[in-house]
Amino acid sequence: MNNVLYTIFVISISLLLGKVANYLLAALPASLYGMILYALFLQLNWFSANRVTKTNQWFIKHMGVCLVPAGMGIINHFELIQQHGIALVIIIFSSTFILLTVIGYLSERFLITPDNYKSETTKGLR
Repeated sequence: MNNVLYTIFVISISLLLGKVANYLLAALPASLYGMILYALFLQLNWFSANRVTKTNQWFIKHMGVCLVPAGMGIINHFELIQQHGIALVIIIFSSTFILLTVIGYLSERFLITPDNYKSETTKGLR
């Protein structure tokens, strides 16, 4: 039980520092920064790799629980995807286009006022 808590603590610290790195740099997602820091901490022996090994193996072993239901749904209903595949692709692309268009219009209408537009466009000219 101590190793489980230790592993969760180390992962939490790594993710927290990843969020700080994301806030400061914002080039990569916080979880990716956290994963890089986690690997770095273990490589530099700042945290004991022996204490986190079993718990990490358990996490990896059970990670499929999060991914299997969606994949099984696709496999179980593959005939429907074969029958309606083109319609699904058209619906996905058209709904994405409509959503992006509406969001773009609403953001220009409500978030970008003439005062904001002037200050944003002339900021680079000063």
